[in-house]
Amino acid sequence: MRKQFVVIGLGRFGKSVAITISELGHDVLAIDKNESAVHSVMNDVTQAVQADAREEETLRALGVRNLDVAVVAMGDDLEANILITLMLKEMGTPYVVAKAQSSQHGKVLEKIGADKVIYPEQDMGIRLAHNLVTSNVMDYIELSPKFSIFEIVASAQFVNKSLGELDLRAVYGINVIAIKRNEDDIIVAPGANTVIEERDVLVIVGNKKLLAKLPD
Repeated sequence: MRKQFVVIGLGRFGKSVAITISELGHDVLAIDKNESAVHSVMNDVTQAVQADAREEETLRALGVRNLDVAVVAMGDDLEANILITLMLKEMGTPYVVAKAQSSQHGKVLEKIGADKVIYPEQDMGIRLAHNLVTSNVMDYIELSPKFSIFEIVASAQFVNKSLGELDLRAVYGINVIAIKRNEDDIIVAPGANTVIEERDVLVIVGNKKLLAKLPD
């Protein structure tokens, strides 16, 4: 289903979000008060507008309240970030995602009604830490304080063995939910007879504390 998004703030983070959502086939209205930032995404999104989103009349004129999702992507101007989030919720925007700089900032955003608060710098820090500490981790998504999804390069000890033989759930407490093979081949929900090949990337879900037990 095609959705309509507005991304407010076209810094590095906001620009990345706007372009990616557009590439995924959805309509994107991109807003920033900086002319060069607006021009940088003009050819990549549905509509790019130079405007001061702190003005409620501007947001109403652009029809923001009628869009499915609003992403408040500016982080440096905390006052503007909070004000815009508040206005969007008061206008009746169905779902508002706001970028936070700190946990304290995030609590304020939650108090005023943000449906989802994200911490890009913190999340990237966590991912980097996992990548540095465990050499075979390629990516990491936290589902809860205990459970996460990891992408790991298959250990040499796993190669040429089936998932049934390895019994990773019993030995390591993890489940393999997909296997990425080559660039375009993805095996979703692999069965017990699936044999792991060299250079396979395993997409696993489990308790993140157990990750350290996996062989490199």
